[in-house]
Amino acid sequence: MPTLPSPPIAPAAAPGTTRLTARALVLGERLDTANLERSDVISTAPLAFRAHGGYVVLFRYGIVVLIGLTPVQEDELVRGLQPRVVGPLPRPDSESAVIEINPELEEQITPGGPISVRDLSAPRLLVIADVLAKNVALARDEREVSRVFEVTEPFAADLARRGRFPSNRRQMLRTIGQGLLVHHRMSGRIEIEEKPDVLWDHPQFERLHARLVDEYEIKERALNLSRKLRVIDETGRALTDIIDTERSVRLEATIILLIVVEVFFGFYELFIRHVG
Repeated sequence: MPTLPSPPIAPAAAPGTTRLTARALVLGERLDTANLERSDVISTAPLAFRAHGGYVVLFRYGIVVLIGLTPVQEDELVRGLQPRVVGPLPRPDSESAVIEINPELEEQITPGGPISVRDLSAPRLLVIADVLAKNVALARDEREVSRVFEVTEPFAADLARRGRFPSNRRQMLRTIGQGLLVHHRMSGRIEIEEKPDVLWDHPQFERLHARLVDEYEIKERALNLSRKLRVIDETGRALTDIIDTERSVRLEATIILLIVVEVFFGFYELFIRHVG
């Protein structure tokens, strides 16, 4: 696949080095890329194309990766994508990275530093965009799961200390539901631990992908998130079991009360007949 020309950018960081800024934004739950026809398409799965001298990569799970664009150009492009966003977020989550292009240097990803590559060919572009998209998706899911734990931990502590059920059970179930949505999103739409499709045709970029995955700790964070989601799932099951038990107790108490009332009225009728 031919090497893509680098877009115009700010002054290079070093002689012979081109520096680009990459931003990954979570726009919503889904992004409709159907019938988005362009003459400058780089890839169709995911959809990638040139825009304003930079690059744009769209992922169906609601994330767009922008490379080599100015903030004004980014805002313009995001506004144009809004009609295609399903379940838009009030404020898009974003993560940034720096890409350095230098054909004379060896490809490397320094801890906390830029992503250094020899060129920005289409496969490299898609590999980098895929990892950046999963990084911002994980960051969003980690924040949501943390909020779920902020609600469930006091509930568990109160239940262990006093053995009493919280009064805000509806809010509790709604919060746990958010955690379950994160689980479905990770395993269904985003497929965090899956490799990008471009590696099937270009296995020589496996090493770059592995380095990026290690740098952003994609596998470790996904595993840690899965463990937390299992705890949330178990909490949800325990919560529903407690609710079912309480309903059963109330139902049994109601039945017993009705039997007592029926017996009372039966004795009352006998008493009235005896008096009569």
